[in-house]
Amino acid sequence: MLLSVHPRFANAILAGSKTVEVRRQRVAAPPGTPVLLYATAPTMAVVGMARIAAVHVATPSEVWSAHRGQTGITRREYDAYMSGATQASGLTMENPVSFEEPVTLNALRSAGSFHPPQSYRYMKGDELRQVAVAGPVVGTALREALGDLVPA
Repeated sequence: MLLSVHPRFANAILAGSKTVEVRRQRVAAPPGTPVLLYATAPTMAVVGMARIAAVHVATPSEVWSAHRGQTGITRREYDAYMSGATQASGLTMENPVSFEEPVTLNALRSAGSFHPPQSYRYMKGDELRQVAVAGPVVGTALREALGDLVPA
């Protein structure tokens, strides 16, 4: 999975101080799913990865009640983000890894057609190979996490 997050939140996830990422829609990803973290502007790069430990889908108020201390945001920020949503997902993240050399948007696009998602998207083998080619350090991390899906 490729997850777009503001740089502040990407840094907090990678530092381990934010262990739950919230989304306004249902996320159907099983525990163990690897997540590439794409930090949005001004960073505009894949900066690290983590794994999904659990997904909690419920109403926005239920997700906040269960995870508020792990989201890295205030109640006011949460309420503004969730305004109008009837469902929310809390993605519990584990095993964060920062990439020593983030893969910039320019590098990703030079390796092929690449468009960061508005929120998140599931990635297929070809997209994973493209990211691995664009950033050799990331390629090594992906091969360790995903094995045969990402060729050397």
